[in-house]
Amino acid sequence: MSDPNERLVNPQARPDEPVDPALRPLRLGDFVGQDQVKENLAILIQAARQRGEPLEHVLFYGPPGLGKTTLAHVLANEMGVNIKITAGPAIEKAGDLAAIITNLKGGDVLFIDEIHRLGRAVEEIMYPAMEDFALDILIGKGPAARSIRLKLPRFTVIGATTRLALISAPLRARLGAVYRRDYYDLKATESILRRAASKMTMQVEPEGYAEVARRARGTPRVALRLLRRVRDFAQVRASGMVTQDVAAEALNLLNVDPLGLDEVDRRVLRTIIEKYNGGPVGLNTIAASIGEEPDTIMDVVEPYLLQLGFLDRTPQGRVATRLAYEHLGLKFEPSNGQPRLL
Repeated sequence: MSDPNERLVNPQARPDEPVDPALRPLRLGDFVGQDQVKENLAILIQAARQRGEPLEHVLFYGPPGLGKTTLAHVLANEMGVNIKITAGPAIEKAGDLAAIITNLKGGDVLFIDEIHRLGRAVEEIMYPAMEDFALDILIGKGPAARSIRLKLPRFTVIGATTRLALISAPLRARLGAVYRRDYYDLKATESILRRAASKMTMQVEPEGYAEVARRARGTPRVALRLLRRVRDFAQVRASGMVTQDVAAEALNLLNVDPLGLDEVDRRVLRTIIEKYNGGPVGLNTIAASIGEEPDTIMDVVEPYLLQLGFLDRTPQGRVATRLAYEHLGLKFEPSNGQPRLL
């Protein structure tokens, strides 16, 4: 079974992956792409400034690697306040959350990644903290126990999630400003690569940017990861200059094809097509056939294949489309309403 963290095109952050603060935009004007979200956030920021109030609580949702954490930093910078970063799984007890929010100052931002993984007991503490800016603490046990309420400074919660449906309705209702993050187009991805290359003092031709962007799956985190690998290849094999041919050769060597598919993506498609005649086939069957976890396939592999139109989800299972056959160089012929490998 392969480790999802080892995949170059995995949009999830790696535990050991370097995060260069210089590559992260500090202001909304420096943030590339997602123009509609940026415009709405600019209005949100300006309105809060004019009223002299903290930002409204915000929720960002969408696939991983699209800049939800970066946007939280940008909002804090625009408001001139501090940001405290944590994650849903890291807040195990109500006391953990109380320790965090009692150290916040007026206007500060509390960023909670994977907010859908907060425990129920922690959420119960969150509701009055977000709504009334008060913290209810139970002191003592048994009949002598009593509850006291601590007043908190007005602060902003920014949540991020890849699974919007898993956030409880009461918590979602308190996150007033909700924005979806979408995959980036080629032009925006190239702009991100240009900015990063200038910070990394790389020599890249325009066609080199385009080649990396095409294989980045519309995800900035993947684009920057591929750019670092191309830089290493160019330094060793091409005197440091990144051309289209150098970028293509480097990424082909890393098994990332022109559409950004890697070996795991192709194994999933080939399994559906060659073992199960194009589908439909169940997720657990696919996972068992290639030795991967079903959650890995559903959360990491499938979203991009669905975006490309290579897979269909049906009530009976997953089905490979004509586009998948064509990409793999296989012949496709409908047979009784189902694809058939010739």
